[in-house]
Amino acid sequence: MAKKELFKENGEGEEVCRADFPPNFVFGVATAAYQIEGACNEGSRGASIWDSFSHTEGKIIDGSSGDVAVDHYHRYKEDVNLIHKFGFDAYRFSISWSRIFPDGVGTKVNEEGIAFYNNLINALIEKGMEPFVLNLP
Repeated sequence: MAKKELFKENGEGEEVCRADFPPNFVFGVATAAYQIEGACNEGSRGASIWDSFSHTEGKIIDGSSGDVAVDHYHRYKEDVNLIHKFGFDAYRFSISWSRIFPDGVGTKVNEEGIAFYNNLINALIEKGMEPFVLNLP
């Protein structure tokens, strides 16, 4: 169950809690594949546009990239446990198409990539959370 939080508007506070929302309201969290997954050279993943861009000298001021990110690819079970522990009902995530179609044109399906997302979805369902998949080709 989500904790009560204080929302302030114009200097005044008002307590808001889950009970203030309709019973069918879905509380969730969301991520983007490139910003969270990491493991850019694992699981037969191909290079993405952002991989190429971030690895080009001078394009990113501090030279950072999504190569490791927060390592969700390896830590998704821990992440799912945290989302569940915090009382959320759902998790919206995007698919890294370079993990599904590593050749960049969709002619070869990467079974390791399919397995990763399948395992993530199963972990969410096992914890009673609803997966929402953002599909941006």
